[in-house]
Amino acid sequence: METDRFEALIDAILAIIITIIVLEIPLPASGGWEALYELRYDFLIYAASFIVCFNFWNYNNNIFSIVNKIDSKVIWSMGVTLLIFSLLPYFTIFVGENFFLFFPQFIYGLCFIVTAILSAIIGKFLMEADPGNIALHLALNNHHPMYITLILVSVGIIIGYFIYPPAIIASCIISILGLWLLPKIQSYLS
Repeated sequence: METDRFEALIDAILAIIITIIVLEIPLPASGGWEALYELRYDFLIYAASFIVCFNFWNYNNNIFSIVNKIDSKVIWSMGVTLLIFSLLPYFTIFVGENFFLFFPQFIYGLCFIVTAILSAIIGKFLMEADPGNIALHLALNNHHPMYITLILVSVGIIIGYFIYPPAIIASCIISILGLWLLPKIQSYLS
């Protein structure tokens, strides 16, 4: 099966998710800076969710640009991943309204972890569906980024539980920044 229409579907769903997230930012009570400042946590979690969505899109765009064939396992595993990921607007609002509570932050981090694990499963299915694609196999054989994500967000959850719940959101963002910076650091070291 060709990937063009599938990629377009993923792009459309992610665009809808981002639109829902931005539409859920509450309007300020008045037209002053103080009213905007009162919404700082809503804007902060929106920015975090936007970065998470953009990272998910960027990852999938990069992977699917080298994919030649997909099958039903890829389609259904991506469907499940998008189902979990589509809960991000709800969790964004939940965190925005309860920024310093552990449970909303935990659910947000859990969504992040489950999406990372499902992305790795999709990668395995992509390699099975397109076995002769050497570029794809080289791109997906490195599981270090997923391990780094799982470790960082798990540490964030532990810190969030015992000390400061917003550490969970911070760990999600740090793991994304790490994914972007890790290749650059590796290239400088070699």
